[in-house]
Amino acid sequence: QVQLVESGGGLVQAGGSLRLSCAVSGSTFSMAAWGWFRQAPGKQRELVAHISSGGVTNYADSVKGRFTISRDHAKNTGYLQMNSLKPEDTGVYYCNAGYYSGGDYHNLYGQGTQVTVSS
Repeated sequence: QVQLVESGGGLVQAGGSLRLSCAVSGSTFSMAAWGWFRQAPGKQRELVAHISSGGVTNYADSVKGRFTISRDHAKNTGYLQMNSLKPEDTGVYYCNAGYYSGGDYHNLYGQGTQVTVSS
């Protein structure tokens, strides 16, 4: 079973940094696009950052200039570097990735990792 396993969340003070990682387990399929979503308490899940198979990146306006999404093809791992964190960045962060197999595109989500930014 193909799964995404996230790590790197935690508690950090405002202005600090965290790097989230998302590793693929149970498969050797190379992930095409990667994305990171977050869900704050009482709010809907929102897309934070995305990187396409061609390397084009997109960010939510609220994180532009502070967050960087990247991937390592050799390790089949995605990353989200988060700098200058703010209390409003608090939430559960979910990794998303997709791969092609048998002509179909398979979209995966991780289990989520908690990020808490204290003021």
